[in-house]
Amino acid sequence: MSLRLIRAGSLSSDTAQTGGMQRSAAISGELVGAQALWMGRTVVAPGTSSGDHHHGASETGIYVVSGNPVFVFREPSSGSLIRLETQPGDYVWVPPHVPHREENPSPDTEAVVVIARSTQEAIVVSVPGL
Repeated sequence: MSLRLIRAGSLSSDTAQTGGMQRSAAISGELVGAQALWMGRTVVAPGTSSGDHHHGASETGIYVVSGNPVFVFREPSSGSLIRLETQPGDYVWVPPHVPHREENPSPDTEAVVVIARSTQEAIVVSVPGL
C-alpha cells in the first residue's frame, strides 16, 4: 500500500450527511482503502445549526479551521445544555454515542472544520433532540 494525496478539490460529498451542514470525505474505506479511519471536512453555513445527531461507536476529533462554530450537547450528570464556543485552531473531542449539534452563529462567515473518526466510514445517527 502507498501513501495517497487527496487534493482539496477532490473531496467527495457522497458521505453521510446531517441537515444544516455539508460533509465531504477525504479519507475513507471507499475512497482510499482506509481500514480504521475516516477523515473529512464539514462546512456550516452562516446563521445555521445542524440537526441533532451522534456518531455511533465512533470517536470523533474536530479541528476548527475557520469561523467560530459552537458545539452543543447535554451534560449527562446535570442534564444542562452545554455550549462549547470555539475559534480557529481549537480542537473538540466527541465521545461515542453522545448526541450533539453544530451551530454557526455568525451572520456572514461560514464555519469550516476538519473531522477525524475512529472508523473508516462516516457514521451519522440523527436524533429527535439533545
